[in-house]
Amino acid sequence: MGGLLYLLIIVFGGFAEGYVMNSLVVAGDAAATAHNIMASPGLWNLSVAGNLLVPVFAVAQTWIFYLLLRPVSRQLALLSVVFMLVSLSVESVSKLFLLAVMPILASAAHPGAFDPVQAQSLAHLSLILHDIAFNIALIFFGVGCLVDGFLIIKSGYLPKLIGWLMQIAGLCYLIACFAALIAPALANAITPAILIPPLIGEASFCLWLLFKGVNVAKWKERAGIAMTNVKTASI
Repeated sequence: MGGLLYLLIIVFGGFAEGYVMNSLVVAGDAAATAHNIMASPGLWNLSVAGNLLVPVFAVAQTWIFYLLLRPVSRQLALLSVVFMLVSLSVESVSKLFLLAVMPILASAAHPGAFDPVQAQSLAHLSLILHDIAFNIALIFFGVGCLVDGFLIIKSGYLPKLIGWLMQIAGLCYLIACFAALIAPALANAITPAILIPPLIGEASFCLWLLFKGVNVAKWKERAGIAMTNVKTASI
């Protein structure tokens, strides 16, 4: 289930943020972006729907990953949950700006509302605000990836290589997002190359969970040790 949810997140997120945004949004050109969106309302609405489903899938995925990694360290697994939930909260808010784009552009057709140029500018601003909020969300997600990667490395029931790949993914997210927020020139220079390691790391983890899973015997062993330690500490 964790692998399936991860796959859905990658597919829906890749379609919405990767394919549709790159196809319809023209950087620095509000008029062209507005024209593309209004010319393909169905594609845009599918993208927004995909963006809304990703946090829903991710909440369930976060719970599964907590159960999966809790035997290694309950405290660190909870820390990862906190970072992931903060990330998802900010990401969910960022989708409000996407939901506002189409109504803003459509308002230009109503008397007394924004004229076309104003509507295009407001819609473009809404897209910029979405990008800012989404980058902030990915900063928290990147830290969560670092924690998850550490837990995977220490687990003994998942490959250490995947743990290292997840930590590299988290580091790349941090670099890419901070660059996008405070050093746009650097972001333009390193994107999209900086996003290739996260894709490799997350896809590897996803496919391993789907087709291989965990070493159940070692997971149960770690879980049993963890429960023993909890009981001893409580005594």
